[in-house]
Amino acid sequence: MDVRLIYGQKRGLALARLEAEWGGPIVARGVTYEFDDCEILMAGEMEGLAAISGRDQPIAELVAINAFERWRGVGTALLAACIPHLRERFHTLRLTTTNDNLDALRFYQRRGFHLSALRPGAVDAARLRKPSIAQVGEYGLPIRDEIDLVLSLRA
Repeated sequence: MDVRLIYGQKRGLALARLEAEWGGPIVARGVTYEFDDCEILMAGEMEGLAAISGRDQPIAELVAINAFERWRGVGTALLAACIPHLRERFHTLRLTTTNDNLDALRFYQRRGFHLSALRPGAVDAARLRKPSIAQVGEYGLPIRDEIDLVLSLRA
């Protein structure tokens, strides 16, 4: 699957799609990430998107990733494209997810990510800045905690 960094009109469409999917800026570890400040990778003709922030160098932050058709290799293709794209500028790719996101925890660990931090109750603090964050998530689990995963880009 073709994955590329996008600019111009396609970037505008991708930003709108990310905003619709995520409901605005992402709040993780007490930090707000705006999609407009991120590099955007697109898989195919918008089958998937990844937003990456480089502001925490030498750590790149995977702010959001969406495979709009699950189980078709889109997320894997986006991650595979991120690594060579980021390797020269960053030593680590980090992402934050929540305790309810069991499918994401499985997905990332199977692709080499390691658990690096647990912040109990962090989502409650994030809700003060972004009230649209749901109380209950996947599998009926209450959303309370943030979990960081990291991948070395130098390996």
